[in-house]
Amino acid sequence: MKFTFVGSNEDSTLAHMARGLRSVFERREHEFVDDPEDADLRLVFNFIDPERPRPYRRRAKAVFVVSVAVTDQRPENVLKQAYPLLVRSLSNLFIYLVRDGDRVHTNFVTLEQGYYPIPDLVGDSYFEYIYDRLHPLATSQLVIENEFHTDLEPALWNGDELTRQLSDAGKRLDALDLLPAPFPIHELLDERDLRHIERLYGIGGLSYGNLSVRKDKKRFWMSASGVNKANMKAVGRDMLMVKGFDRDRNVMVLSVPPNVEPRRVSVDAIEHWMIYAEHPSVGAIVHVHAWMGGIKSTTINYPCGTIQLAQSVADVVRQSSDPARSVVGLKNHGLTITGPTLDDIFNRLERGFIRQVPMS
Repeated sequence: MKFTFVGSNEDSTLAHMARGLRSVFERREHEFVDDPEDADLRLVFNFIDPERPRPYRRRAKAVFVVSVAVTDQRPENVLKQAYPLLVRSLSNLFIYLVRDGDRVHTNFVTLEQGYYPIPDLVGDSYFEYIYDRLHPLATSQLVIENEFHTDLEPALWNGDELTRQLSDAGKRLDALDLLPAPFPIHELLDERDLRHIERLYGIGGLSYGNLSVRKDKKRFWMSASGVNKANMKAVGRDMLMVKGFDRDRNVMVLSVPPNVEPRRVSVDAIEHWMIYAEHPSVGAIVHVHAWMGGIKSTTINYPCGTIQLAQSVADVVRQSSDPARSVVGLKNHGLTITGPTLDDIFNRLERGFIRQVPMS
């Protein structure tokens, strides 16, 4: 894997971070390159000034960008202070360094609006720990491309009983306060950067959580990316029919009505597709940013929309005593819940959940 540095790391703390990162990645046989336009580049560390964060505009979705910044002011709320910097620097992950006297505290801030501290290790142990947390994320594979076929049956152009159930379930999520308000990226980014994010990730408003319901053996209805789940109405715009996954081209395939400008399906469509394909008894799936006690969870916080996250969740579902009624924790992220029906899922969800997802 090729990696590089961009931005300025003249600050002593950033310079120390740059030296340590380069050393540990090269020890693990990754190649440092000076050219940020290298066609085979996979990982970019962008050292930014928190007062004037400059983005690195990648040319390919496969490039994973980690921005790094340092502050001398201990924040009262790390996420509130750091998350806008992640967005403005167009990053997948943000390393926020907080100087506190002779110590530097390290926080990882994620695109899913979460953060977690890195242990205060010293020397090589510190950078080895960071490598072990970063490498699986940087090498994960996004599955966010959509291919739209205008072959949806006319009888489904205006939806059916299942899309009504999906719409009602979105309202129930809202009533449970499980639909976090979309982050105001339009207030932080100009039109050029908004188009960049849309092109790379299909993100239209950072609205988290998604729902789906099985239509038949091979197809399922699912909420669109970035849509207000509490107000889903239109087929092809708010709710889409997923009919397959093209493994060779890494593309989700969808059926839509003609004469509709479709939105992209939720980035977690690959995860839902894997679960439905393996478990015919699963009739519905809900993903929320909440938690429950005593559940099994994935061990690595892979980014949304990656095949590695989908496989990790599918593995935990497979190991559960009843895959058709499983609750899976996604590390530092939330829950994926399966059920025979959406009603069944909500009857279990409403019995108790923890609104704050634990971070580690």
